[in-house]
Amino acid sequence: MTSGEGRRPREETAPQAVDSRVDEAVPFETPDLYGAYPRLSDDQMAHLAQHGRRRAVDAGDVLIREGERCETFYVVLSGSVAIVEGYGTPDERLLRVHGPGRFIGELGLLHGQVAFYTAVAREPGDVLVLSMDQLRHLVSTDSTIGDLVLQACLGRRALLVGQGAGFRIIGSRYSPDTRRLREFAARNRLPHRWIDLETDQEAEALLRRFGVGPEETPLVIWRDTTLLRNPGNAELARLIGLPSLPADNHRGDLLVIGSGPAGLAAAVNAASEGLSTTLVEAMATGGQAGTSSRIENLIGFPSGISGAELTERAVLQANKFGARISLPAEATGLRPQDGHYTVTFADGSEIAARAVVLATGARYRRLHIPGIERLEGTSVHYSATVYEAQQCRADPVAVVGGGNSAGQAVLFLTGFTPRVYLLVRGPSLAAHMSRYLIDQVERHPRVRVMLNTEVTEAVGQETLEELRVVDSRAGQHRRLAVRALFVFTGAEPHTEWLAGTLALDDRGFVLTGNEVQEGPAPEVWQSQGRARMPLETSLPGVFAAGDVRSGSVKRVASAVGEGSMAIHFVHRHLGHTAAPGNSDRSPHTRRKESAWLA
Repeated sequence: MTSGEGRRPREETAPQAVDSRVDEAVPFETPDLYGAYPRLSDDQMAHLAQHGRRRAVDAGDVLIREGERCETFYVVLSGSVAIVEGYGTPDERLLRVHGPGRFIGELGLLHGQVAFYTAVAREPGDVLVLSMDQLRHLVSTDSTIGDLVLQACLGRRALLVGQGAGFRIIGSRYSPDTRRLREFAARNRLPHRWIDLETDQEAEALLRRFGVGPEETPLVIWRDTTLLRNPGNAELARLIGLPSLPADNHRGDLLVIGSGPAGLAAAVNAASEGLSTTLVEAMATGGQAGTSSRIENLIGFPSGISGAELTERAVLQANKFGARISLPAEATGLRPQDGHYTVTFADGSEIAARAVVLATGARYRRLHIPGIERLEGTSVHYSATVYEAQQCRADPVAVVGGGNSAGQAVLFLTGFTPRVYLLVRGPSLAAHMSRYLIDQVERHPRVRVMLNTEVTEAVGQETLEELRVVDSRAGQHRRLAVRALFVFTGAEPHTEWLAGTLALDDRGFVLTGNEVQEGPAPEVWQSQGRARMPLETSLPGVFAAGDVRSGSVKRVASAVGEGSMAIHFVHRHLGHTAAPGNSDRSPHTRRKESAWLA
């Protein structure tokens, strides 16, 4: 059970203090934003009761404590529970009150992260208690409850972000390390608030309180008790409870590198078919697709789905089948060793697997124009999520790019700003954007499409003030008064670490199948007793799927398909290389291989 159950809080934070502000600060029935606060039906409550146990609580009992891992799922049967940030501190803030029929928890609950709030009983009552194993089983087997819980948890995480809950990052907008921490927090959807060292008066007060100087920033502060000086991404991940690499040199059937749609699809399919599967990610689950505000051309989602929700659903599936997910884990080397492939990571750790799926995706090329570098991370962005959009306030913004990601970003940003300029270098949107997006973009009253247009300079000292652009067809120069720039130009792969190990095309994408014209000597393939398979790289048993693969279709559905199909070829490879008595293959794995090869 979580810390604090059955104990009253300290006297100075008695429940009456919380209770006195509840009705004034948070009405019991405020609008349900994002589907974040559903009320369970009687049938759903009865179904949950079959798996959990009833427990009485007194006013002041702490059910979930901020900074500690969420290990229990609570449903309020009677009474009420307050959700409080900074409980017991001078900055205590009431976020929400849950009454009968509501459940306690947000996204961290499903992933075993630490809590970003404290849940404390506001008045005597009863709660239903389920373990996390019981909850995960219900989420994965009961689609009605599963969808309800997942949607609410995603919505609550978005609200926590919007409320500025979580840890604080203090640093200069000009600091690369500040930008790195902010990007890591935003991409992993971690509630946090950035305090600008240059402009925010709160920064100076916090530095004095903790006795540190500006030269020691960036800082991460949480709950006024934890201070990290310029932490690495891995250190911040450990603080929050993100899953890390195994301590020992792990060995298994399959290592998936990259957690975009292709990597997640590979992990789900491999783990569900009995393969011992580890998935590693350098930055954040979901990859580039995880930052998409709305994906509308993915089969099965007629009203569209956000990249974040698609990612979280896939992560839950992978966890359900036993895949091991670790981040941040940046791969730096790949080598054959003793019938396995050993992958080395930036922290010096290693993982060995009998097969590898490369699904590292691609990233948007940075725009190289005068004045842009100092503005990256403050008003120049390479993704468009609620984190970046909230910084726009009511100012006009510009989007550079002519593909689907640019179109999706434009439509998303219209909900935050009165004008969005879409700057396209080519003469038409039709070359790279889907028809359904073109129609929406061209008809939207807040969007202005500027074709044959290139950005020549970004003007601004602390934030973007204007863009200088040129119409390449007419030679006309103009200035656009915008306060943010979102860049979605051509993609480049993260494959520098594979150069000299695998065959790459002239742009750095991984060659597979018949496209490979170099690699191991023919006798290596002869020893395999087979030819190179589709999606297989220049090394036997190493496959590439999704955007990182040369010639791939840069669409979510295509990446999911390739990630899934790669596992078919992994099974075929393992069947050819299977050695009797191999200790790291379970009987279930061998049965699955036999079924695939039959």
